[in-house]
Amino acid sequence: MSVDRKIGALAGGALLLSALALGGCSTSIADLPLIGTPADAPARPKDADAYLPVEDLPPARAEPEMAPAERAKIKAELLAARDRQTSISAAQDPVAKKPPAKSAPAKDPSGQ
Repeated sequence: MSVDRKIGALAGGALLLSALALGGCSTSIADLPLIGTPADAPARPKDADAYLPVEDLPPARAEPEMAPAERAKIKAELLAARDRQTSISAAQDPVAKKPPAKSAPAKDPSGQ
């Protein structure tokens, strides 16, 4: 095989690879005529280059926040359920480790 033929084959291969690489960036698979989008797919937005509304705040809640008394009641119920499950699992598996003791909250390093 001659040198010119090898160079031509390499150049053709490089051209093909670059065309595939650049073409893959600009075409979506769903836009291809053989594949297309499914019938139940939602419609695409008209302006595909728009930024997401990251600074828009959500609307105010229709329901008020949970009352502190209700929150404390739910927390107590969850803690009781956890303790029941821990005691049941400890009774079934006597080798099971006990849950770690609660530690005191860390102090602020600034001393405030």
